[in-house]
Amino acid sequence: MPQNIGVATSRLPRVRASELVGRGWLNTGGKDVTLADLRGKVVVLDFWTFCCVNCLHVLDELRELEEARRDELVIVGVHSPKFEHEADAAALAAAVERYEVHHPVLDDPDLVTWSAYTARAWPTLVVIDPEGYVVAQMAGEGHASTLAALVDELVAEHDATGTLHRGSGPYVPPAPTSGTLRFPAAAIELPGGNLLVADAGHHSLAELAPDGETLVRRIGSGERGLVDGAPDTARFSEPDGLCLVPVELRASLGYDVLVADTVNHALRGVRLADGVVTTVAGNGQQYMVGAADNVLQGGGHGPLRQKLSSPWDVVWSQELAAFVVAMAGHHALWVFVPEGADKESGILLLAGTMNEGLEDGPGKRAWFAQPSGLSVAGDGALWVADAETSALRRVETVEGAGVVVRTAVGQGLFDFGHRDGPADQALLQHPLGVAALPDGSVVVADTYNGALRRYAAAGPSQPGEVTTLATGLAEPSDVVVQVSGDGDDQAVHLLVVESAAHRITRVALPATLAGEVLDGGAHRTQRPVTEVVAGALRLDVPFVPAPGQKLDDRFGPSTELQVSATPPELLRSGAGTGTELSRDLVIDPAVAEGVLHVTARAASCDVVPRGPDGEPDPDVFPACHLAQQDWGVPVRVVGDTGDDGRTLVLRLRG
Repeated sequence: MPQNIGVATSRLPRVRASELVGRGWLNTGGKDVTLADLRGKVVVLDFWTFCCVNCLHVLDELRELEEARRDELVIVGVHSPKFEHEADAAALAAAVERYEVHHPVLDDPDLVTWSAYTARAWPTLVVIDPEGYVVAQMAGEGHASTLAALVDELVAEHDATGTLHRGSGPYVPPAPTSGTLRFPAAAIELPGGNLLVADAGHHSLAELAPDGETLVRRIGSGERGLVDGAPDTARFSEPDGLCLVPVELRASLGYDVLVADTVNHALRGVRLADGVVTTVAGNGQQYMVGAADNVLQGGGHGPLRQKLSSPWDVVWSQELAAFVVAMAGHHALWVFVPEGADKESGILLLAGTMNEGLEDGPGKRAWFAQPSGLSVAGDGALWVADAETSALRRVETVEGAGVVVRTAVGQGLFDFGHRDGPADQALLQHPLGVAALPDGSVVVADTYNGALRRYAAAGPSQPGEVTTLATGLAEPSDVVVQVSGDGDDQAVHLLVVESAAHRITRVALPATLAGEVLDGGAHRTQRPVTEVVAGALRLDVPFVPAPGQKLDDRFGPSTELQVSATPPELLRSGAGTGTELSRDLVIDPAVAEGVLHVTARAASCDVVPRGPDGEPDPDVFPACHLAQQDWGVPVRVVGDTGDDGRTLVLRLRG
């Protein structure tokens, strides 16, 4: 494996960049942008889709570089959607506003530009030099240091040759909007009847009167950041899930509400009496799977020293005597035991391998995909809205088996839709919220279908049933269940967080909680299919560390490659995990098509300069870096056509 190779020697061959073609542009003041308009600038194309948490991580990674190099660098978001809802122009415009994207965005619903640049995964970054040539392509997240070094090198090189043009780019900020709420993410009912809302777009919490409209107070300054303190000085960054602390723990913990502060990679405690905010878990840094400096090794750890990854929701589990956290950023569930609880404090993995997918079974072998919403059932089990697999999952403790994960609704990463009926045939589309109902059934905030769906379990050998309770909602992301009365007089109301409509909506339901049976059709993610020849297939994931870095094998092998397939029968051999970034696979000719799932990771560290004595400088401490990416590559098995179709290259850059 080559080590410490500079960018200049690892650039791609000089190939002219393809024109940027799509349905339209956002953040340009209504103007189209061509490559000719960008000549003289370093350009970074960010291929993303707004459902993808890894893409959201990259948006955050790019903010600092974008601000520092705004005169020489133009970042262009190329939005290439995975889900049907993401292809809607209005939904994309809302997402660009929601995630504070401060650069031009090309709307590419038909994947024209995606295909022209042979992107295979979300996210993918492509670097174009000031003369219009593609010089680098990298998939996944964790490339901030590599990208900064490459941009600096290109700026210096083209400044020297006179081909760099400084000045403002094509970005035109949209007109500001106002309102009490801005892209609210979740809500809970407080003692006394008020509502506390995670007002993600305002980077704060909003306490509303029971009418769901009147603002009582705001907790958080409204500026993005990670700052503890009084309500007017504390800062959040896109807070999401909220959980009331059990009454018996509030005095000892010193806070009443636990907040999943998603983009800060932290859990925050809020004391309702005075609105004081305290960080209780997470150090503000993202946990990168496979990084050498990770401290979570299957046991508890000091919560304030622990890295987290986009915590999306949090609930209290009486059965576990701990908070359960939906750690969307690396596809797992964690448990958090705070100091002051009845058992040793710490934070550790509960379920999930941190691989992205839909696999049931024992918790430590199960796969999730952006678990986003949590709710505790009456029997103590956990319901999970597993967004990227469009699934409803159930997590329960089974005597003698520990934690077990089962799928109630959902087919996998690439199948979605709006279909009611038997649960094993029903389809959702990127659900973000879930709530247990009084009769033991579950309501799902089916976000990208704009609907509320209900799942009711059947007998042990029956799949259960899915119905639709409400439609026409604007990206519902959470549900609060309110119950009044008893017996025949019982009434159930749902308070729905309509995120894209910036409001809380009340939905009344009959006591029977009956719903309609609808069929809006089934869909699959549409991406170009890679043709492969049956039999031997060579998989290569080239990796070159960034300039000034080398592979980091201080804590074991620096690289890892995991391969699997859907259906599993697609691979006769080659599935599994290894340390080499290449693999010989054998494709079964009897399987006509499927998806290859590939996860690659590579750890590197900064090269320490040597002093006059030839020894490493003792005052310089090398920083660690991790490049990682998951690919889901649709393949079609074809007849022998020679060498074509016998090698699959997926590029991972340092």
